Parts: sequence; C-alpha cells; structure tokens
Amino acid sequence: MTKIITTLVVFLATVLTVNAQQYEQGMGKAFATWKTGNATEASALFERIASVDIALVNTTEAFNPANAKNATALINKAQAALDAAELISPNNAEILIMQAMINTAWIVQDPMTNGMKLSAPTIELYERALKLAPENPRAVFGKAEFEIGGAQYWGTDTKPMCEQVAKSIELFAKFKPETEFHPTWGLDRAQETLKNCGK
Repeated sequence: MTKIITTLVVFLATVLTVNAQQYEQGMGKAFATWKTGNATEASALFERIASVDIALVNTTEAFNPANAKNATALINKAQAALDAAELISPNNAEILIMQAMINTAWIVQDPMTNGMKLSAPTIELYERALKLAPENPRAVFGKAEFEIGGAQYWGTDTKPMCEQVAKSIELFAKFKPETEFHPTWGLDRAQETLKNCGK
C-alpha cells in the first residue's frame, strides 16, 4: 500500500508541473476571448479551467500522506470542483479520468471500505472515457495503472495491464490535445510504470 501511495504522489506531482504550464496558456486564451467581446465563452473557459485544476490540486494533495488528516476535506473539495466542471463540459473524457482519480484517492484513504464500493465504478469511468476518446493515452494508462494496483493487491498477473501501459506510451507519442489548455500529462509516469511493470 505504501508503494502505491508513493507512486501516486510522484505521478501527481508530475501532473501538477505540466498543468501549471497549461493553466497559464488556458488563462491566456480565456483573457484573449474576453477581450474580443465574447464574455460568455470566456467565462465558460475560466470556470472549466479553474474547476478541473481545483479538482486536480485537491486530489493530488489527498494522496500525500502528510495530508492524511485533511484527506476527506480535500477529496470533497476536489469532487465539488469536478462536479462544476462536468456541468460546463459533460461527457468529457478528461473529466471522467479525473473522477476516476478522485475515486482512487477515496480507495487509498480507506481500502477496506472504499475498495469494494469504488473499484468497479472506477473501471467503468475509464471505460466510458475510452469510448469517448479511444486514443486518449491518459485513459488507457489510467485504467491499466488502476488495474495493476488491484492485481498487485490480489497477487494476480499484471502482464495484460503492462501491455496496455506500453500501448499508452505509443498513444502519447501521437496524441494531440484539443486545445492548448487540455491535459497532456502522463507520459513520464507511464514510462516509469512500464519500467517497473511485472516486478
């Protein structure tokens, strides 16, 4: 369990660095849209950027063992922000991926209670994301990484999941985000996971 938590913390720290760059670009686009007189579109951009970033930051902090006492509040705050983002952008693969990460945070906080309750819905979120965006490397990688965690917990073979991690790396090489502020994180983490796959 400690290995899984440490892995998730390193992974999410990498995500935050990449998202900081995308945040600046996205905010620039939103301000430019506002300057052209399209306040409604600018407002929607600001809300979506802020909501998803709030969800990501709070989820990341919930994985940090130093925040164990505040984890529930952080996850709840992440969920509220993601719910707001989903209202603005329903049926969005990246939002489904973020929801799966929030579910994973709940599982890490209390595996005995939340593992049984949230494991199947988390896989379903990744599957829905893959239906919406089959070439999204974060969906392929996220699902594989989540399943690796479960396989390690139950002591089952991780080879099929490792193959999916390798596939995600191929997808990262050709992935083009919809806009400059859409997520691009995950390649470094997928490469690291593949290096350690099956060990």
